[in-house]
Amino acid sequence: MINLKVSAKAAAAKAARLRNWRLGGKSIARVFRFDDFPAAIRFVNRVAKVAEAANHHPDITINYNKVKLRLTTHDEGGLTERDFQLARKINGFVK
Repeated sequence: MINLKVSAKAAAAKAARLRNWRLGGKSIARVFRFDDFPAAIRFVNRVAKVAEAANHHPDITINYNKVKLRLTTHDEGGLTERDFQLARKINGFVK
């Protein structure tokens, strides 16, 4: 099942295969940088659309042209395949 928590070993292996995402305890996170604030907001809006469709919402911090996303599955108390799937989709938004 997609919503089952993955082991710490599996999470480390999956995170290692994700471009620029870092494993930190029970979550994965990545910082994205853009040319300016409007570009950062356009990116966040794209993330919001896929996150809403998946009913899986990241923690989002916006600081001018930097956007930090943190993914975890709160209901499971850690990382699940849903987090890694959403991270892969988000990675597809940037070069």
